[in-house]
Amino acid sequence: MQKYIIVTGGASGLGLALAKRWAKAGAFVCIADINDEAANIALSELQTINNECFYQHCDVTKLKDIQQLKQTALDKWPQVDMIVNNAGVATADRIEDESISQWQWVLEINLLAAVKVSQVFTPLFKLQQQGYFLNVASQAGITPIPYMASYNASKAAMVSLSETLRLELADDNICVSVLCPGFFKTNLGDSLKTKLTNMKSMLGRVFESAEITSEQVAEQAYQAVTKRKFMILTHSEGKKVFRFKQWLPIHWYLAMVLKQTAKLRARVGKE
Repeated sequence: MQKYIIVTGGASGLGLALAKRWAKAGAFVCIADINDEAANIALSELQTINNECFYQHCDVTKLKDIQQLKQTALDKWPQVDMIVNNAGVATADRIEDESISQWQWVLEINLLAAVKVSQVFTPLFKLQQQGYFLNVASQAGITPIPYMASYNASKAAMVSLSETLRLELADDNICVSVLCPGFFKTNLGDSLKTKLTNMKSMLGRVFESAEITSEQVAEQAYQAVTKRKFMILTHSEGKKVFRFKQWLPIHWYLAMVLKQTAKLRARVGKE
């Protein structure tokens, strides 16, 4: 079991749920985040589980912050066993309306931050002769929906990055898993950038009415990592749609998804 864990974006939502799940299993956890206020509240909760957990302010888009995160962890711990690349934001807009600056913003946080973290910690994992990356992508990265091109693309890239690293680092005893949850109760909508009011309200309702909680997603992730499973799908509907995408001719699959998203396209199209 991984004993020394760093969770980026660990101050709230799924990141905090993952931190708590590993802490309950006896791990020492560092939550890395930019929201100091939320992180201090989260840390007080974490320390009721394991009082050796700590918080490190870290903007994962800044290389110097990631390097400082590594140094702080090694000052406190003998090693780092696992990195959870969880920090992320959400976007939704029409392809013709979404600015390149918004594309750059979501890619910088959802993808390139994980690349930077991986570049900083991979040499340490190689030196230790063991390590684990748990990368948080999304169901949207494997079965995307309309009007979320930049978000979908960032998460699809995270899946591809994870598969690449799984193969590239295997001989160094470094394992990689990618978590692809569907909609669950979370605060991801708080970071949503969009000009589409119908899309924002619809996604808000979906997050709020989701039957699966962040704690349940974290539990599934924990169990899958103990088995060193690569792709972790958490929702039964998401698993079914992904299987259809794998098994059906692509034009059949796209026809199915066009039918499923017809109401969404009609509602957003009215704006």
